[in-house]
Amino acid sequence: MVIAKGSKGPVSLLFLVALLDLIGFGIVIPILPFMSPAFGATQFDIALIIVVYAVASGIMAPFWGRLSDRIGRKKTLMICLIGAVASYIGLAFASTLWMIYLARAFAGLMAGNLPVAAAMMADLTSVEHRASAMGKLGAAFGLGLVIGPLLGGLLSGDSGSFLLPCLTAAAMSLIACLAAGVFLQETVSKEDQILEQAAPRVAFWGSNIAFVRRTKTLNLVTQFGVHSAIVSSTTYLLPIWTAERLAYSPKQVGIVLGIQGFIMAMIQGGLIGKLIDWFGELRLMRWALVSLALGLAIAIFADSEYWIPLSFFIAMTGANVCFPVLNALASKRVDVQDRGKMMGATGSASSWGRVLGPLTSGLAVMYFGYSVAWFVLLLLSLYYMYWAYYVADVRSFN
Repeated sequence: MVIAKGSKGPVSLLFLVALLDLIGFGIVIPILPFMSPAFGATQFDIALIIVVYAVASGIMAPFWGRLSDRIGRKKTLMICLIGAVASYIGLAFASTLWMIYLARAFAGLMAGNLPVAAAMMADLTSVEHRASAMGKLGAAFGLGLVIGPLLGGLLSGDSGSFLLPCLTAAAMSLIACLAAGVFLQETVSKEDQILEQAAPRVAFWGSNIAFVRRTKTLNLVTQFGVHSAIVSSTTYLLPIWTAERLAYSPKQVGIVLGIQGFIMAMIQGGLIGKLIDWFGELRLMRWALVSLALGLAIAIFADSEYWIPLSFFIAMTGANVCFPVLNALASKRVDVQDRGKMMGATGSASSWGRVLGPLTSGLAVMYFGYSVAWFVLLLLSLYYMYWAYYVADVRSFN
């Protein structure tokens, strides 16, 4: 059974499934930078752990998008959620640094849940309501980053226990998988699945490149990589930056991330639709990118308990406005049968951004310090702004 476009019930159910999974994802964020040094990891090792996840995710993202076109979004989403459960259990019982690397690599291989959920959300909504619906997914991410980091910090405590947070993350993804299996309905018709299965099979990374060329979306897809490079680098830098400069614990980092997640949920859950009505999608993105660049510029010079968190909030608030708009623009550029491929392509670009961003930031911190790392991210944000102001054309997304 395929549900009707514009139905509010399925959109809300998808939001809840995504939220449950993202709470688990959020639990791990504040503890991972503290967990790794317990096994002898350096700051650069922490960056490499993020990179390992992103490389694996980048390799597999096109596969998950294409698979969701072939066998349906629901089945693909459930497979990815089961993979998340296994990865968190592996992380919970990790006793050496290489086991952390292995658990995060497997998590990356199975990390198709968000691109598939985005494709599913696009299936459920009409063009004029798509950015607002993507905002609901963003709100799920935001709430996950409110509840998850706070929960992770509390479960870890000042003693730095990692077993309970990781097992709790596994439980959240398992509940999300069960909820998806019971309550979600398929959004890709049997006819479309059969047509996709009958299409010639090529290597999924090759088909991904061919798809971007065919749809002339290279510039658009590239921005997903740029966006993810900035956001993942900022998320990587915050715990080690605040731990070194302000002596923050996992609990305090979790509180900062929780506050930002609350801001994200407010913007993407309730305000994004109104903001788009007032400004239009591209104009809103342009203003949001000014906020992103401003926050990164402040971070270069920030050196106090006031300016360090404030720079993070300003930058990430801008990024949080951009992402649902970017997803909506991507879904508008292709026909319904190609949405899985588009979300696979953007998911792959995002993953490679999560490779290059933390890797570059880690090297910058190691050899030059935090100010240079923030300056590099500022340059990336200026390129992002250049695309939004001078390359992107509103007519291409109507």
